[in-house]
Order: sequence, then structure tokens, then C-alpha cells
Amino acid sequence: MDLAALTIYARVAELASFTKAAEQLGLPKARVSTTVQALEAELGTRLLQRTTRSVRMTPDGEAFYERSKLLLTDLDELSTLFQQVPTALSGRLRVDMPTGMARDVVIPRLGQFLAAHPHIDLELSSTDRQVDLVSEGFDCVVRVGVLHDSGLIARQIGRYPMVNYASPAYLQAHGTPLTLDDLDRHHLIHYASTMGNKSPGWEYFDGTRRRFKPMRGAITVDNAQSYQAACIAGLGLIQVPAMVNPQGLVEVLPAFVAEPMPVSLLYAHRAASKRLQAWMAWLAEVLAPRLID
Repeated sequence: MDLAALTIYARVAELASFTKAAEQLGLPKARVSTTVQALEAELGTRLLQRTTRSVRMTPDGEAFYERSKLLLTDLDELSTLFQQVPTALSGRLRVDMPTGMARDVVIPRLGQFLAAHPHIDLELSSTDRQVDLVSEGFDCVVRVGVLHDSGLIARQIGRYPMVNYASPAYLQAHGTPLTLDDLDRHHLIHYASTMGNKSPGWEYFDGTRRRFKPMRGAITVDNAQSYQAACIAGLGLIQVPAMVNPQGLVEVLPAFVAEPMPVSLLYAHRAASKRLQAWMAWLAEVLAPRLID
């Protein structure tokens, strides 16, 4: 069986699109389509259900995809089995992480990883939305916060301590809160991943469980950059992971902070390739000084 055909089929299945698969693989769409058709003919079964609007796997296609991914991962491992030198690692690595983490922590040190593995082709995505690891073709994503059951392999590498911030201008105008009751006279910048929702309020840990104190706020944002920018502009208080570059902001209410946020690496298959293992090990090392157990 043609291994290239397995690779092409796996990418079409993951992306649910012949066009996107062709773009990622750098192949003509017609070749991708005919390759999958030939594979279906060879196997004697329909792997993909095609309509004018969508492409989805049939039950046989799902079973074949799972076995194909295991085989392709094993072959990737086999090709580097006797390569002891780290620079021998090669191939594409597509990863995603939060924007602030990429900008402030990872990219400044990324040259170290690329120098150690010059033959790895790294594609780094940074966004505050939760990308779909499988359908968008990512090898690994970093998630900050509580995970929901997704069927992915999750490896927690630590937790980010939380910090409360306000701008000097805001504190000059409204005073510095010293107690929870003081928050009744202050504004919270609300964060919502989906517009139309609002955060339940000021989050803090009382020594036993997580609690929320409702707070007023004139603005709700849906991404980390706007969240911090609104605080710098003096629009209210924010609660962020300690990784955030404060940019002149002042810490407030250190005794009433939210619970630390777990930081996890997510990937799709237990048999991670050597290049993915190398990336996760390096990333965990880079983030370690900023995390707690």
C-alpha cells in the first residue's frame, strides 16, 4: 500500500476538506482526490462521504484513519530509530498556544529550539480561541485553564499563579482596593470567550473553594490583548496569569487571587513522534520557571 496515499487520506480526513488538505500538503487538489479514490478502490470500500458542502468519514473510513495514523507514527519513529543526534529530527511540526505566551515567553527563546533541531519545519500559531487540533491539523496545542473531555491526550505541565492588576491612572481616580468589600466601589473588566456572556465576577479562593464576587464593569472583551489593553487604559481591574507582562500595571489585592490555572499540552495520539516529544520537552522546560506544581 502506498504510504503517500495514507498520508494524503489522513490529512483529508482530519481537515474534512480536499481543498485544505491539498493546500497543506502542497499538492494539486485533483491529485489528492484521485489518490483517495484509488485508495478506496484498492480497499473495496467507501472511506469518505462527499457532498457539495462537506466531507466526512464513513464508519469504515474512521476505522481506517485510526489504524493509518498509528502506522504513520510508527513509520516516523522507525525512520529515526538509529539517529542518536538531535539534529537528525526532521519534518513539519504544527503547534498552537495563547498569544501572550508565544509573544512574551516562547518566541524570545525559540532560536534555541530551532538551532538544536535545524531540520524541523515549525509552524507556530498563536490565538486566544481554542483551535480544533484534529480538524486544523495541529500536532500539539497548549491550553491554559480547566480542560473539558475532548478525547485528546493531555499532559499537565504545571499551573500559572494568578495576579490582580490595575493601572496607576485607575488607582489614582478610584483608589486602591484593600478588601473584598472595597470592590463594590470599583470596576471589573469582564472577559468572555463568547460575546454576550459575562464573567461571574471577581474570582478568589477562600482556602476551601473557588468563590465569585459580582462586580460592575462597563466593558467586556473576548481576547487577552484587549483585556490587558483595557486595564492599561484605566477602564478597570483584571485577573490574569502571572506570565503576563504587566507593562506598568500595579498588583492589587494579593490576598484575594483566583486559583492557579492548569497549563496542559494536548496532542492526538499516544505514540507521539520524536520531533513532537522534543518540542514538548523543550516547551515544558521553557515554561517551568513560571509555573507551580
